[in-house]
Amino acid sequence: MSVQQYDEIGEAYEGFKALPLEQYAVVPGFLAMVGDVRGKAVLDLASGTGFYSREFKRRGATDVLGIDISGEMVAVAQALEERDPLGVRYEVGDVSELRPLEQRFDVGLAVQLLSYAEDIATTERMCRNAHRSLKPGGEFFVLNQSPDFRFDGPSPEKYGFRSELTGEEAETGPQVRITALLDPPVSFVANRPRREVYEQCLRAAGFSEVTWVPLTVAEAGVRAFGADFWADFHANPPLEMLRCRA
Repeated sequence: MSVQQYDEIGEAYEGFKALPLEQYAVVPGFLAMVGDVRGKAVLDLASGTGFYSREFKRRGATDVLGIDISGEMVAVAQALEERDPLGVRYEVGDVSELRPLEQRFDVGLAVQLLSYAEDIATTERMCRNAHRSLKPGGEFFVLNQSPDFRFDGPSPEKYGFRSELTGEEAETGPQVRITALLDPPVSFVANRPRREVYEQCLRAAGFSEVTWVPLTVAEAGVRAFGADFWADFHANPPLEMLRCRA
């Protein structure tokens, strides 16, 4: 996993959320799946610049800790916290080597985390570390590239992203280059784990009720662009979510 690719993106990462795919499918879809966090402690693994950490704190989470491997991403998150204090804590850390945390959390988030494990053993270690950090019965919510995305099918480009195979293959699945079509574009490389890699690693870590949740377009997206605009997204969804119980 290249920390450097994220250190170089830094603040530009916040711009992703303005792209149609994020604004009208990913963000509302993920927030809806996680649901009500009032009074809950939330652990955001691969927290990036803290988008979801901040959002769930605003929505009533009592305690939010964001952990990311990129020092630059965490620095952006901390600068945003200083500018508009919400009481979110951040730290730099590798989820595959996660330190034992002082408390256990009610809710765990892993947005585009598991695609950065270089192999199955690392994927399982990440899942075990997440499980260990949650209360018994706590929920774990995962967002990732869809294992069924067809690279020769309808493209998500008009929604702001390009997804291409690099030709390299990891133990967990093919390596993919994702480009956010910002100005200038921002690219990063990750693996695209197979469906059974997620399921087997999460179950081996002790998670139960491992359920796939499709990503849908919010009503606001249909109003903004019309239903036809989203046909390629529905024909070949680029992302999918998982919910599990500790």
